[in-house]
Amino acid sequence: MAEPHESTIPVDSPRAFFDRELSWLAFARRVLALAEDRELPLFERIKFAGIMGMLHDEFFMKRMSGIKRKMRMWPEKRSLDGRLAEEELVACRAEILDQSDILERVLEQNVRPALAREDLPILAWAELDETARAPLREYFEHSVLPILTPLAVDAEHPFPFISNDALNLAARLPLEEGRGLRFVRIKVPDNRPRWVPLEGGVGYTPLEEIIAANLDLLFPTTPPESVYRFRVTRGAQGEPDASRDLTSEEALREPGSIIRLVSKELKARRFAGTVRLEVDSETPPDLCQWLVSQLGIDDDDLYRSRTLLRLSNLLDLECGNRPHLKLPPHKPRTHARLKALPQAPQAIFDEIRRGDILCHHPYHSFDTSVLRFIESAAVDAATLAIKLTIYRTSKDSPIVQALAEAARRGKQVAVLVEITARFDEAPNIAWGRFLEDEGVHVAYGVEKLNTHVKGPLVVREEGGQIRRCAHVGTGNYHTGTARIYEDLGILTCEPEICADMAEVFNELTGATHRVEYQRLLVAPVTMRRRFVELIRQEAEHARTGREAGIRAKVNQLQDKETIQELYRASQAGVPIEINVRGLCCLRPGVPGLSENIRVFSVIGRFLEHSRIYRFANGGDPAYFIGSADWMKRNLSRRVETITPVVDPTIRRELLEILDVYASDNASAWDADPDGKYRRRQPPSGEPRRAAQEIFIERARSRPPSPAEPEKDMARVDEPAALEV
Repeated sequence: MAEPHESTIPVDSPRAFFDRELSWLAFARRVLALAEDRELPLFERIKFAGIMGMLHDEFFMKRMSGIKRKMRMWPEKRSLDGRLAEEELVACRAEILDQSDILERVLEQNVRPALAREDLPILAWAELDETARAPLREYFEHSVLPILTPLAVDAEHPFPFISNDALNLAARLPLEEGRGLRFVRIKVPDNRPRWVPLEGGVGYTPLEEIIAANLDLLFPTTPPESVYRFRVTRGAQGEPDASRDLTSEEALREPGSIIRLVSKELKARRFAGTVRLEVDSETPPDLCQWLVSQLGIDDDDLYRSRTLLRLSNLLDLECGNRPHLKLPPHKPRTHARLKALPQAPQAIFDEIRRGDILCHHPYHSFDTSVLRFIESAAVDAATLAIKLTIYRTSKDSPIVQALAEAARRGKQVAVLVEITARFDEAPNIAWGRFLEDEGVHVAYGVEKLNTHVKGPLVVREEGGQIRRCAHVGTGNYHTGTARIYEDLGILTCEPEICADMAEVFNELTGATHRVEYQRLLVAPVTMRRRFVELIRQEAEHARTGREAGIRAKVNQLQDKETIQELYRASQAGVPIEINVRGLCCLRPGVPGLSENIRVFSVIGRFLEHSRIYRFANGGDPAYFIGSADWMKRNLSRRVETITPVVDPTIRRELLEILDVYASDNASAWDADPDGKYRRRQPPSGEPRRAAQEIFIERARSRPPSPAEPEKDMARVDEPAALEV
């Protein structure tokens, strides 16, 4: 333990914190490093390049639009580190431009040449010979041309609405008698593949290249003089409007008004203000300025690209039968205790009664654990009721289908569908209406709070007694992201935890209010207070010479009060280790402030998503897992649950998981006091230890169940959504 130093930075000083937005962009830079990493297989690098495109898109939609809104409405408000919104905007834009330059260089100088060497080039139309062009022109004429709708701008036609995220062509057509040029916008259709394969499977041509080169078929009398590519990113919400205020007392007074209000918000989002205009590097300055003026944006909102636009589509690129271009597929294994279970629906409940079961996804199969738990409950004659929260779920969710089946069988089914989950509002409303039609009791959220709880509860009658079983987890009940998100969950019949879960559901669906819970930490009721007590308790242990220490694995760390408590614990001599995936506003390793705090981050093929908290507790460690990060929104503005872990076997498993992450010497990044992250490298002679590879290898050492589907769990049809 480091000797305490006199602090030169007070715990409430802006210098004690990092800016939230810049810290999140530091996470994006760690992802970018994987796109640069030539030791990774080519299509893994391409995947990370596509994720970078997705990350930047989400950052502009959520964070940059938020900064701009703050500039308009609260120009004097400062961030945690003391920046005005205008200063944040300038700093974020500089970082994004730097990251974009690196990404463009990686794609154009490394990735695309490497694809060409593998006979999978991404070729522009100009790079194709006539033999290759002919079938593409035919494809365009028969499969793309009928979909296109050219929108001209002239005295009779105003500038068209440009939808968010769409890829567009700006065609300039000559007017009669040399009177100048007419602008025509053509939207590249989303219902056609972006990467059109060349005959013989020897590469791809982007769809926009094919359209741009064959517009003479759309404009046979006046072919375009020039064609350029552009794209617009809009904010995640429109301008403030009292009629859409989801926290307004007047708006919420009408029963069931939340669905109407969210539907209005979705419509408003379509027309939200532009926060970014991307153009290809060949677009002439006069056209750029004209687009800027038509969109009503600032010059600084214009971004030029020397590579492909909408890089998130790189996630759709296929390598065919070239396994050497990807990491070996990971096939999750059924948990050892669930392998040999009989097919009878009650079998899983009998096994849970023998003791709690910890599942670590995607290393343990989600389908043969959590999904089986819910599907078994739906058809088991002993099941009386099922309660579940839906925050994000898949398009063809088998969990939703199981809930509908349970209702058809006469079971009481109650579902809290969180329809304010950002970017999942529309599908969640649709799922809620579907479940209502099937006889499920559906609630659509809690007034003024976002419901982020992860936990189905099953009520059964066994031997004439009512018993409850629950799954308390860290991830969404989404069978797609369960293949690429790292998450934890405990299947338990522990009476007090299940009783607390029942109280949480009563609060969610019945609008009741409970002040205390037996075991669970519940936000916004008890969780913040309890975490503060636990941190302060560790400080007291350290001051009195007892065993002290805090280890946490979180997605984000931003809550000011929690960070200040961690600083005070560090000053008391508590060793603190924080494994944080994304943004971290805590400044580690500062003498007198945080010299006992170590922050690191693990980035790999799966998105780290679980939350684990361990407190040394004077030699009797306390463990917790659940849905909440140490973020202000999680602790104060969401309904969240964190469960204590009481089973000694699971406690040992959690300690082992924390130790694997801490000993990672290949995919972990250490945070410096200045906010920069350094990737660990194995010392000479030391074997490589990458946490996710270790977990995969341990899962592979246990043979899969014969009934378990052989899926490549590192790739799914739906890209992972990252909460920014």
